[in-house]
Amino acid sequence: MRVLFVCLGNICRSPTAEGVMRKLVGEAGLADRIELDSAGTGAWHVGAKPDPRATAAALKGGFELSGRARQVTGADFDDFDMILAMDRFNASELLGMAPGGAAAEKVRLLREFDPASSAEWNLDVPDPYEGGPRGFSHALELIEAACRGLIDELRRREPVA
Repeated sequence: MRVLFVCLGNICRSPTAEGVMRKLVGEAGLADRIELDSAGTGAWHVGAKPDPRATAAALKGGFELSGRARQVTGADFDDFDMILAMDRFNASELLGMAPGGAAAEKVRLLREFDPASSAEWNLDVPDPYEGGPRGFSHALELIEAACRGLIDELRRREPVA
């Protein structure tokens, strides 16, 4: 199972989701069965490390961020089983890039996996880039809750022997 997390520039929300999931996948004993990556729909930050504010919030929460920003490519629709957008804007961008119906079916919002958010109309993880530290902490909280729900879904799909 291969999962791609996507936000706008791939320096805040999507690397946070990748870092949170990397830890949760390891704790669940699924590291040999689930591959993770992140990307952005935009190219502004290609090659950049995760935003220091996102990194600080993640470390405070017990998670590590790594990697360098990259932009989503058409090949990602072939290479990944799930493509999880951080918000409706990026989901729309991804659906516009999808080469067909089967590829488009891979695109979902990350917060769809948070059982506590199922009654909410807005499943976006707000972009903290223009804000202060609280925005990064809030994004981490939303992402962690959704990733915990995603782990439950992946356990159902990839049972541990």
